[in-house]
Amino acid sequence: MGPTSIQRDRTDYGGVLSTTWKEQTLLNVVKLRYGDVPVYLDVTSMISSTAMESQVSLGASWFSGWPNDGDSQAIGAYGRYTDRPTISYTPLSGEKFSRYLLHPLSPASVFALVQAGYPVDRVLQLTTRAINGVYNRSASPTRARAADPRFYQVLETLRRIQRSESLGMRINPGAGEDAVLVMINQGVPENVLKDSRYVRETLHLRPDTSELTLTFGMVSRGDTEVALLTRSMSEIFLELAATIEVPPQHLKEGRASPAAAAPDNPSPWDDPLVRIHSSAERPADAYSAVRYRDYWFWIDDRDMKSKSEFLFILVLFSLAETGVPPQAPVITVPAN
Repeated sequence: MGPTSIQRDRTDYGGVLSTTWKEQTLLNVVKLRYGDVPVYLDVTSMISSTAMESQVSLGASWFSGWPNDGDSQAIGAYGRYTDRPTISYTPLSGEKFSRYLLHPLSPASVFALVQAGYPVDRVLQLTTRAINGVYNRSASPTRARAADPRFYQVLETLRRIQRSESLGMRINPGAGEDAVLVMINQGVPENVLKDSRYVRETLHLRPDTSELTLTFGMVSRGDTEVALLTRSMSEIFLELAATIEVPPQHLKEGRASPAAAAPDNPSPWDDPLVRIHSSAERPADAYSAVRYRDYWFWIDDRDMKSKSEFLFILVLFSLAETGVPPQAPVITVPAN
């Protein structure tokens, strides 16, 4: 039974964990739009104990002489299958809650994602409020503001530089929270040099240096520093919640916060990062769907952009965990 149970359990448990992770994240994003309390539960351990018992018995007897003339036969079978999974849940609270949701993402971690191959425009648009004082758009009610037009231009320029593969970067951890961002030139063509000059001019960086200090902050302290004002996971979830397609009746009754005002000069960059729909009926083709307040909130499985952005957010959620993880509950399992 051992090999068979591993083949079954790893697939089944893995699939359920993946599905419930998406559903829990989606539900908490929806709750934020309604001013409700998000709740996060971590599955810290899973122990599957399986046992099978079987027994077959066969008996026969013959009797002679009165009054016991005759014979008798008996056959019996017994079987029992037991599957007792032990699953431990840990709610996010206290210091761990602060690390996961309230603490801004590390600038070095953000650029490490870029170094790992994630699109730089996608990473910075989702995780960053400002770069050297150039601000991103915010749809959150508490921080609603239009983007600085230069921010989107910087994103487009950085993406072109990344696609050229002729200008790379390396993150060198610093002594403190700061890190050194090293720009690597590899026979850079003229069009890439032009893009690089535009980024340096917009962010007020020295044109002749290849080492830049990467730090957290609103504005830089000099022309060799890249100050990233990063978002926390809570801020990212609020940005997603602000663009949910909430049922009009809920908005009319004041049950959910109103949608952010549209920019004066909208651009494709202002489209929702993840399109979350709502309907009274369960969707037939959903990537992830949750039921809340008698409505279904869901992401269309055919919306590849929303799916990839949502997956990236789950990766960021894992990245937000820093420090020493808490000890899981100690469970004693009999070995028989």
